[in-house]
Amino acid sequence: ISVVDRPLRIARDEAMIAQQEHASSLVRGLAHEIKNPLGGLRGAAQLLARQLPDRDLKEYTSIIIREADRLQSLIDRMLGPTTRTRRDVVNLHEVLEHVRKIIIAGAPDGVDVRFDYDPSIPECITDRDRLIQVVLNIAGNALQALKHTGRITFRSRVVSSFTIGGTRHPLVARIEIIDDGPGVPSSLVDQIFFPMVTGNSHGTGLGLSIAQTIMNQLGGLIECASEPGNTNFTVLIPMEIV
Repeated sequence: ISVVDRPLRIARDEAMIAQQEHASSLVRGLAHEIKNPLGGLRGAAQLLARQLPDRDLKEYTSIIIREADRLQSLIDRMLGPTTRTRRDVVNLHEVLEHVRKIIIAGAPDGVDVRFDYDPSIPECITDRDRLIQVVLNIAGNALQALKHTGRITFRSRVVSSFTIGGTRHPLVARIEIIDDGPGVPSSLVDQIFFPMVTGNSHGTGLGLSIAQTIMNQLGGLIECASEPGNTNFTVLIPMEIV
């Protein structure tokens, strides 16, 4: 008798990473194709504005320029971080507390933001700023899901001999952001990390995709398990000990 849960999970994680990389590659290719004509469109609108004698007509060119800038900003977000990752000595709990305070500052009175940390987790080497962005994107989504009442919990644990994307790591930090909101729709759970996929009518569908891309760059992974009343986003961070 052999336990098959972990091999199945490894295979699922590898498939998810491959799908994420494929989707991100398609989005990056599309974004690059859009950027060049978009820049030309903006430049032409600027030149046209200089030639128009009527100020009322210039309002239309201003709209073109503003919309071009908005699309440029969206494309830059779709492309995600393009610089090389840094190697910082990071206290994971300092990162979690930094994000938790930001969430508390923006949370309504009915939202309780808790923590459950494992104090034995050592400092590790990773990119602090990108890790903050990952946790903040996930926690921000949790806050939006709760709206006015509920609970968000930041939890940290450590697991040994853990495989991510086919690579076994001697030590992996397990960071969980848990909320008791309505949950991710079952039809979206397997696609939630793809670009432009969102269960929020006001969302862009880029936050989780960018977060997963960042974790892939850091050698880690984000997993999601959700049901009504319990949504758990787990950030798995390979620990290179200081």
